[in-house]
Amino acid sequence: MKRFFSPAQLAHAPAHELHNGGFTNYAETPARAAAILAAIGGAEEPADHGDAPILAVHDAEYVRFLRQAPAAWAAAGRSGDAIPYAFPVVGRRPLRLDRIDAQMGRYSFDATTPITAQTWASAYGSAQSALAATHAVLAGERAAFALCRPPGHHAGADYCGGYCHLNVAAIAAQAARDAGHARVAILDIDYHHGNGTQDIFWHRGDVFYASVHADPATDYPFYWGHADEIGEGEGEGATINLPLPHGTQLAAFRAAQATALDAITRFGATFLVVSFGADTWEGDPISHFALRTQDYAVLARDIAGFGLPTTIVMEGGYAVDALGDNVVRFLSGFDPADLGI
Repeated sequence: MKRFFSPAQLAHAPAHELHNGGFTNYAETPARAAAILAAIGGAEEPADHGDAPILAVHDAEYVRFLRQAPAAWAAAGRSGDAIPYAFPVVGRRPLRLDRIDAQMGRYSFDATTPITAQTWASAYGSAQSALAATHAVLAGERAAFALCRPPGHHAGADYCGGYCHLNVAAIAAQAARDAGHARVAILDIDYHHGNGTQDIFWHRGDVFYASVHADPATDYPFYWGHADEIGEGEGEGATINLPLPHGTQLAAFRAAQATALDAITRFGATFLVVSFGADTWEGDPISHFALRTQDYAVLARDIAGFGLPTTIVMEGGYAVDALGDNVVRFLSGFDPADLGI
């Protein structure tokens, strides 16, 4: 299986995040990517497909903000990473607000996603990795893996959050659409709901979004991912959410994933993007499911059995010591011989 990763993705390294009412060490560290790279035996550096595929998904003013926020933060006399602290609670009027503090809140939905001087380069590299994997599949590979770090599924068209700045799954799906696939599906099997991905395609009927995740009644991102959310307008029926309780083990997770895959089949997708998070593992420090390492191959074989051309993008997973093994086991379900399992 082809695997892609840009060294620029290691540069993004915020010091702290605001979590559960206090500042703590940033959980989405470069060590995550390093552990996965070591386990999978390295990856190809992606070709540069430019800004256009990013701008096909993300608002141009938001992209400009991501590029310029660190300089504006420094110009305001701030040290350290840029972290928002003020948010518009009800809607977001199209106001022209020049102060960086206002812009941080305008383009963020939480305080867990700092922006550093290196964030844009890392997020851009993450998007290029997703695009490289997608183009490999479009060229005939059965499946390809993008080691995306920072991850992406919490980022909306014009906001960041949940450690995510650019939505790599959405960028990959749109690239497949632009290459001629009339119906594309995204299967999100990270512990947390991919609110940004859902938002991006909420009103569209050409990209199906299916998510298996922790119940947002108890878990982040709280305000998205409930079972009654199915899309609106042309997108009505093109979203399915399958929330699960704390302690979920393989049988229940596999059954929910099967429901999602059946819905994708009925939708008629000809290309699949998998948002894979290993934070569903039983020892993950910020999550509460109970999947075991060997379970990931089972889940992957179920997905691969549907036979769709598949781009796999990396999302969460914060137990660094186990992360590489969990990723290898998942990828083995698509190509056991290639990974020696």
